[in-house]
Amino acid sequence: MSNVPFHYVDLRTFCYATEDEKRVERALRTFLPEEFEIERDETTGYHGDRIVVLSARVENADEIRRVLDRLSELPDIDRLVDELDDRVDDDCAFFVRLDKQAAFKGDAKRGDGLLLRAKVEAYPAKREAAIENAREAFERLAP
Repeated sequence: MSNVPFHYVDLRTFCYATEDEKRVERALRTFLPEEFEIERDETTGYHGDRIVVLSARVENADEIRRVLDRLSELPDIDRLVDELDDRVDDDCAFFVRLDKQAAFKGDAKRGDGLLLRAKVEAYPAKREAAIENAREAFERLAP
């Protein structure tokens, strides 16, 4: 893929007090390029429990390709492409939730635990143009 129609990709997950932070970070790294820096913010939950927010923003085109390559491994990538009308918002952002447990094992699967948000390039910045650009990018990825 010579052209990557995304400005950036954000990945985020929460590490709750009952989880091992290194394992949660490992799950997030499943979708990131090697040695990528992860931001860590600590907060407190409703009942005073510790919650660590792990996040990363990928902006380099080669690194975005790495994230997209991992997304292409989703068993239902064709269904994801069919759902783009529901997954791209009015701000030209694409959203998908990924399974944190599967990611920990190195697998790409939709589910809960990890949030991927990608800002789709669209000129002019219209939702319809963003959907079409995302569709073309994902169709190039599909096997």
